[in-house]
Amino acid sequence: MFDAIISCWYEKYQTNLVRPITYIQEHIDNNWTPLIQTPPFPEYTSGHSAISAAAASVLTHTYGDNYAFTDSTEVLFNQPVRRFTSFYDAAWEVSLSRFYAGIHYMNGITEGNKQGKFIGEFVLDSLK
Repeated sequence: MFDAIISCWYEKYQTNLVRPITYIQEHIDNNWTPLIQTPPFPEYTSGHSAISAAAASVLTHTYGDNYAFTDSTEVLFNQPVRRFTSFYDAAWEVSLSRFYAGIHYMNGITEGNKQGKFIGEFVLDSLK
């Protein structure tokens, strides 16, 4: 996960892509705001996507593909138990949350996932 963070932040400052809030407010609707606070650094790639996919790669390698599990960490906050069919399924949901919140473009999400999966697999290959 740390390697995914390093890779993601390196890419963020190589591409320096503005976030949706900046583009939308400057070109479409200056009153638009995303659902959650937008971080003050470049958009591409999505850090949540890269980190989650890297973790999913390692967890899938360790526990197998299609390892179903439940997540009840948010029950305390009146949210339902979440069920996932695999670690990649959970990682993709993490990624999409950043798109639906309005802080990433879909390209930053999909490329962040690819980046994280590559990093996870690279680390696993390096350990062999």
